[in-house]
Amino acid sequence: MSRSPGLLRGARPVALPTIPHQRATPRRAAPDPIDELAAQLDDFVAAAVHPDEIAALLESDGLSDDQIRERYGVRNSFALAEELYARVPRRHPGPDGPPADPWRVSLLGCLLRGLVFALPGFAHVLGAPLLAGPRDDLGLPAGTVPLLAGALCGWSWNQGLSHRAYTWLGLGDRAAARRCLLVGAPVGALLGSLAALAVTGPAHPAALAFAAGQSCYLGASTVLLVLGRERILLAALAPMTGGALLSLVEPVPSSLRLLLLVVSPGAVTVLALREVRPTLREMGELVAPGRAGGVSRLPVGSLPYALFGLASGALVLYAALGDVLAGQAHSAPAAPAAVALTLSMGPAEWLLHRFRSGSLAGLRAAGTARAFRRATARTVTLCLAGYLLVLLALGVLAALLWPHAPEPTGMRLAGLLLLGVVLWTGLLLQSFGAVLGAAVVCSLAALAQTGALLHHLPAHPVAVAVYAAAAAAQAVLAGALLGRATAHR
Repeated sequence: MSRSPGLLRGARPVALPTIPHQRATPRRAAPDPIDELAAQLDDFVAAAVHPDEIAALLESDGLSDDQIRERYGVRNSFALAEELYARVPRRHPGPDGPPADPWRVSLLGCLLRGLVFALPGFAHVLGAPLLAGPRDDLGLPAGTVPLLAGALCGWSWNQGLSHRAYTWLGLGDRAAARRCLLVGAPVGALLGSLAALAVTGPAHPAALAFAAGQSCYLGASTVLLVLGRERILLAALAPMTGGALLSLVEPVPSSLRLLLLVVSPGAVTVLALREVRPTLREMGELVAPGRAGGVSRLPVGSLPYALFGLASGALVLYAALGDVLAGQAHSAPAAPAAVALTLSMGPAEWLLHRFRSGSLAGLRAAGTARAFRRATARTVTLCLAGYLLVLLALGVLAALLWPHAPEPTGMRLAGLLLLGVVLWTGLLLQSFGAVLGAAVVCSLAALAQTGALLHHLPAHPVAVAVYAAAAAAQAVLAGALLGRATAHR
């Protein structure tokens, strides 16, 4: 706090003598010097949380104990500070303007990310004729199993890679994040290709090539999404998206299909390489010792995020394959559920931020722990309800528009909405750092559906039961976490 140079310096008031043989003029009582000092230092003293802060200010102004005894009649600076602290009521002025909200994000940006998540699915529309062949033992279209194996491996790896890169970005080290992506994305592409090769062998070269391209795209798109390059990623996907939409209206030559399947992923890969291209100085830092900077050299902390990516991806795939596995669809994997879920990820992300923003406002406004818990429960209920309304609209719309899609019955919509609860509450737990609980619940749900598939149990009733149990478990975890005020700081 600024102070005038002579704020604490000055002579003690002295009464003048009266003139002899005359009646004395009435004198006003001398003001208390401590009160005067308290008025001068009012703002600082009112905001002090302890008298020692005031004593430090007095000493910094050069006021000695002798001067304090002479001017104010107390023994030292600490005694004077206690007097000032007692005479001035506590008053902590708030910050200028509204409080900062770190969770406020653009709705348009989140919708753009949801669109970017969904558009790669059009590659399967373009590639379906190139993967023609007899169905496999599970009744799935030709080439589906290697594609699913590569996708699950890529989702798992890139989820863990994203967490590690975001950790570097959170520490303000963008160069380290780029190096992490530069090494991790190609490794993920290789692992996805090997996973596809492991489940199908070299007997299906077209499926293997498609899976390899898919794995490269997943790694490259992860780089662009982590570094905030959604717009250029959307532009790179435009040719493939346009060709896929055209193929839904009229036949497209195989040569054009193949060209579009190469151009868009190739453009994404080139753009990702441009983003992570290290300088010579950064390459030198890559092998420099002691470069951890607060992040573990071993990616152990990212493993729960990778597990959550694997489990949630498996649940989405089961939702997409439900009708095919039940023998109620004869086309490619039931796209409407997968399209609705991927498109809903944009609104889901925005609503997660809205909840974090609302809980922060509730933390400031609530006067008791009980009031805070009520406000938090109300906010999370509204956000979840908003997400489910969006998901329901997308699910019905996708089922009506998608060619040869099964009718959106009550059982299918119930499964879709319950899976939406599982995914949204899992993302909510992940945003609070409690990803391990969400990963375990989603993994158990995916294992339960795998067991039901192996035992040829009815797909839709089992899915509804599994999703309901997983949603209830994660609701309990979220309730226990969100009820603590310390979790929101």
